[in-house]
Amino acid sequence: MAESEPVQVGEKRGCPEDEEEDTPSKKPKVEEDQKNGGPPHDGVKEEPASDEEEEEEEVAETFADMMKHGLTELDVGILKYVSDHEGFSGILKERYSDFVVNEISKQGKIVHLDDLSIPPEAEEVPEAQPQPEDADVLTEEQKKQLGELQLFKNKEDNVSIEVLDDTKEKRTLVHKAIKTQYAGLETKTEEKEGRKFIVAYHAAGKKALAAPRKHFWPKNRGSFCHFVLYKENKDTMDAINVLSKFLRLRPNMFSYMGTKDKRAITVQEIAVLKITAERLAHLNKCLMNLKLGNFCYKNHPLKLGELQGNHFTVIIRNISGTDEQVSQALSSLKQTGFINYYGMQRFGTTAVPTQQVGRAILKNNWKEVVDLILKPRPGAEKEFLVRCREEWAKTQDPEAALKKLPNKRCVEGQLLRGLSMYGQKNIVTAFALIPRNNRLMYIHSYQSVVWNTMVSRRIEAFGLKAVEGDLVLKGTTAHVLSAEEAESCSIHDVVMPLPGFDVIYPTHPVGKGYRELLTADGLDIDKMRHKVKDYSLAGAYRRILIRPSDVSWEVIQYDDPRISLVHSDFEKMENKPAPVFNKEGKYRALRMEFSLPPSTYATMAIREVLKLDTSIKKQTQLNTTWFN
Repeated sequence: MAESEPVQVGEKRGCPEDEEEDTPSKKPKVEEDQKNGGPPHDGVKEEPASDEEEEEEEVAETFADMMKHGLTELDVGILKYVSDHEGFSGILKERYSDFVVNEISKQGKIVHLDDLSIPPEAEEVPEAQPQPEDADVLTEEQKKQLGELQLFKNKEDNVSIEVLDDTKEKRTLVHKAIKTQYAGLETKTEEKEGRKFIVAYHAAGKKALAAPRKHFWPKNRGSFCHFVLYKENKDTMDAINVLSKFLRLRPNMFSYMGTKDKRAITVQEIAVLKITAERLAHLNKCLMNLKLGNFCYKNHPLKLGELQGNHFTVIIRNISGTDEQVSQALSSLKQTGFINYYGMQRFGTTAVPTQQVGRAILKNNWKEVVDLILKPRPGAEKEFLVRCREEWAKTQDPEAALKKLPNKRCVEGQLLRGLSMYGQKNIVTAFALIPRNNRLMYIHSYQSVVWNTMVSRRIEAFGLKAVEGDLVLKGTTAHVLSAEEAESCSIHDVVMPLPGFDVIYPTHPVGKGYRELLTADGLDIDKMRHKVKDYSLAGAYRRILIRPSDVSWEVIQYDDPRISLVHSDFEKMENKPAPVFNKEGKYRALRMEFSLPPSTYATMAIREVLKLDTSIKKQTQLNTTWFN
C-alpha cells in the first residue's frame, strides 16, 4: 500500500546529506523490529523511487514482482501458533507512523520526548554564558546570510564578515556567536588587502571526522550529555550519522542501548561525549524527521543491551476480524504470549537468504560465500546491481564488476574491493573488508533458522507444557528437567539453545534433532569452533515463549486512510490535537499496545494475533490486493 506523506518534524528544513530519505518509500514492508541491534539486510534495499500518485501502482507492482522471490515464514522455520483463536487479516505498517517504539530504560521507565529545554547546569557554565555584546556582534543581514549558509541555501560556499573593530576580544565574540548560533558552521580569520575578515563555512566532509574542538568543560558536570532522540522513518545509525556531520564528530562518540526500526516512529535514549545540551538543542532548528530533548549530564555512556525492553504502539489497518475475534486474540496474547521466533527481518529480503551465506561460512566454503553474495539472482533489483552481478558472472573480474557500482559501501562493493585488493585466493581476508557486524549477521541468521525450526518441532511434539528432557536456566546455566521437575515447571521457563560449542541440548527426541539438522547441512555439531575465531559459535539459550506486559487494545474506525492514528510525542509537544475517530467510519483498525524484553520481535507477537504470515512477500501480496 502506498505510503502517504510523512509528518514533518521540526521546521521544514532538510538536512542536505539526507534529502533523498525525506519522502518515505512507497514500499510496504515489515521492517526490522527493535531487537537490540537488528541485522542489516544483504545487498542494497530496493526503494521504489517514484513519488507521483499516478506512478504508485507501477511501484507497487515492481516491488511485488521483486518479492515473488522473497522468503516466507515457512522457509525459516516459523510454523506454529500457541493459541486456537480464529485469525483475521489486516495491513501492517501501511504508514510508518502505524508502528511506534518507545524504549524502556534500565530503570524500567518508558522513554518519551517531552522537554526541549536546556538543563540549568548547561546555562551556568562559562561557555554558555553570553557576554553582553554577544547579541550585537552580528547584524541582521549577517544573521540572515549565516542562516542561509547553514541550510545550504546560500549560492556561495562561505560568508565573510569584516571585523572593523579589530581586537582579539571582538574576533573571539564573532567566532563564538557563529558557532553557538549556527550548528554545522566552522570559522576562520583571513586577511585580505590589509583588512581582516571572519569567514564562516561548512565543516562537513573529511573535516567532519577530525577531532572535535576542545571546549571548556566544568569538572562538576558529567562528561556525557544524555538526551532523548525522537525519529521518524530513519534508522538509528542514519540518525547518528546526521548528528555526527552537523556536530563535526565521529559517530563512535555516540552511545545507545539498542538500534530501532527505520519504518517507524521511535523514541530512545542517546549519550554523547562532551557536547553541551545547548549545541544539541540548536540542531532542532534544521533537522528533518529528528528531534532532540530531555537533556541531562551523566558520568557514563550507554551500553548496548542495557535497556529493559521496548514499548510498542501498533496500528493494524483494514482488519477483517469481528470485535469478538479481536478480543479473543488479544486476550490470548496477554495470558499465554507468543512463540519467541526470530522474525523475518533476521533473514534478509533478497532471493539469496542470509542463512545460506552463514551456512557456507561455517562450512568454510568460501567460494560458495562469494558466489551467493555476487551471483545474479532472480527478482527485481537496482539496475547497477544487476549489471555488477552480470559482469562478475561473465568475467570473475572484481575491478570490472566494482566499476558498475556507483556506491561501493554496499556488501557487494565491500566484498569486490576486498577481492580486488587481496585476490581470489585470499577470500577470507577479502571478506573481512565487510564490517564485522554484517559478517556475523550471516552466521547468526543460520543459528536463528535452526532455532526456529527446532522450536516448531518442540511445540509440535509436546505442546505448551514442560516435559522431561527440556532445558531451563538456573542463573546462566542450563539444567535438564527430570520428569518430576517438569510437572511443576511452566512452559514460560523452558529455553532452547542456539547451536554452538558452549551449550547443551535437550535430551528428548526433539533435542536430538539438532545433530540431524546440522549433519544434513554438512556441519558437525561437536565442532562449532571455526578456523577463523570470529566465526566460532559459542551458542546461547532463548526462551521459547514470551508473554508481553502492559497489553491493551481498541478497535477504531476512521474515514481518511491518510491520517495518522497515533498521537506522537512530537505532536503532543506541538499541542496538536489527538486523532479523532468516527464510530461510523468507513475503515476499521486495531490499535494495540504492549511491552517486550530486548531481542524479541514485535512482528512475531502481531503474527500470533492475526494468524497471518508477516513476511514481506505475503504482506506485499496483501497490500497490493488492497491497493488495487
